[in-house]
Formats: sequence, structure tokens, C-alpha cells
Amino acid sequence: MNNANYLQMLEAARSDALVEMQMPIAKLMQMGIQLFVLRYELDYLKALDLEEIVTVKSWFYDINRLKGFWRQEVYNQKGELCFKANFTVVHASEGKAKRLSPEVFEHFKQFLEREEA
Repeated sequence: MNNANYLQMLEAARSDALVEMQMPIAKLMQMGIQLFVLRYELDYLKALDLEEIVTVKSWFYDINRLKGFWRQEVYNQKGELCFKANFTVVHASEGKAKRLSPEVFEHFKQFLEREEA
């Protein structure tokens, strides 16, 4: 699979994760909240075929009111880890960085999966 396709897959999986968190992008937009990707760190571990069915797992491993730190892992049909990404999103409003309200922050914290040391 072409490297650029991984980013599209990650974006779609992140949107799905937000739906599962009961904070779909449409709801965030209604609340005046934007999520801007600040940084990606990508590790290509094993090749994927273009039409292979994959599983993408997405979660916060840390969050504060200004930034969310996400991990995503892509597994092939055999359950092998093929790709992983860490990325940082900045919470924003009207195109400028802005802290999440305490209520939204507490909601997102419910889905936090801390990394084990």
C-alpha cells in the first residue's frame, strides 16, 4: 500500500474512534471545537497489500486541555502489527489553539488508555 494511503486510513479510523467516544466531528464542530494534527510519528513495520482487510486501533494515551496524544496501530488479517503511529492533536476554536472546556476534557478522559512503563 502506498504510504500516503496510511494517513487517509488513520484519519478515517480517528473519526470512527471519535464516534465511539460519543464526540463525532460534527458534534465537535457544533461545539466550536476543532482538532488539528500537530505532529505524526509513523513506523512502517510490515507491508500491507492494497486490498488487504485491516484492523485499526485508535486511542488517547495522554490528554490535557490543550492537546491530545493518540496512538494508532494497524493489524493485518493474520493479526500481525504492521504499522503504528503516534500523533498529537491541538484542540482549537476558530482556527486558534484553545483549551477544552472542563466538561469536554472530563468526557475525553474516560477514554484514556495510559501506556505502561
